[in-house]
Amino acid sequence: MNSTQNPIEVTASGLSLSWQARTFNTALRYSVKPFLERVPVNGTTLHLVDHLYGALGAFLRKLPDFVETRPADFGHFQGEWLRAGKDLREDKAMLYLHGGGYCFSSAEAHRPLTWRLSRAARRPVLAINYRQGPGYNIDHAREDALRAYEHLLERGYAPGSILIGGDSAGGHLALVTLQAIRDAGLPMPRAGMCFSPWTDLSCESLSYQENKHRDPMFPAKTVTALSSHFARDRDPYHPHVSPLHGDFSGLPPLLITVGSTEVLRDDARRATARAREHGVDVVYEEWKGMPHVFQLFAFMLPEGRAAYQNMARFIQMVERKAS
Repeated sequence: MNSTQNPIEVTASGLSLSWQARTFNTALRYSVKPFLERVPVNGTTLHLVDHLYGALGAFLRKLPDFVETRPADFGHFQGEWLRAGKDLREDKAMLYLHGGGYCFSSAEAHRPLTWRLSRAARRPVLAINYRQGPGYNIDHAREDALRAYEHLLERGYAPGSILIGGDSAGGHLALVTLQAIRDAGLPMPRAGMCFSPWTDLSCESLSYQENKHRDPMFPAKTVTALSSHFARDRDPYHPHVSPLHGDFSGLPPLLITVGSTEVLRDDARRATARAREHGVDVVYEEWKGMPHVFQLFAFMLPEGRAAYQNMARFIQMVERKAS
């Protein structure tokens, strides 16, 4: 395992940003970021963003011909099984928790990420639509994620054949779920994977200030406002609200990736440091100049495609170490 304490800057070429990444960052900086800077965070605007994201999802949900999906019904929440290709290990699985600030997006909108994960991990992916705000809170999301993990165990998957991953708020939920699995006395999955995770809802990471002008996508004040809206009267230092402040002991190996210019960069750095303090093996990758959850845009970013190659190597490494 990589035990380096200092951040590692990664690029697809090892030298500089691709022209695609530079172009994409510029487009984000002059479109998405100004929009988010001007729009207040409240129930009405979040509902609007959810609808807009749903419209974008109609494009994102398009899949290559070799990818198959099948609905999964858990009663009070839904999900889908996704398989990228015919040469998958059907005795293995991955549980994926999508991002969206706990207020919008869906498993379906994250298909550009989950189908590539299925191919990189060589296993089916179960992506769930856990309950979100404004009608539900983190407790409901945690219950749904834990139920989905129990479902995999009930279907006969060995704990060591299961991975848990998530991006942004889903990365937050992945860490919360791993802590909940341990606290419930359930067997641990093989590994966890967090992409641009939001780990501290107190929003005290230094990168909120250091990267507020460098982040091409998110204004720092938008993330802070979203935290206040979502957490409301909850203690932001409680582990169920901010897994950074929880106990990482006993968790499986983790892969944590983030962009070097993200306002959430130090949420990832601090979670890595805390996990290592508690004896957890962590592979940490800080991708130079990459926007939030850049893996979702691998269809245009070579850095995104390279990230999946690193994921595959991480999975092979943890499986080899366990054998």
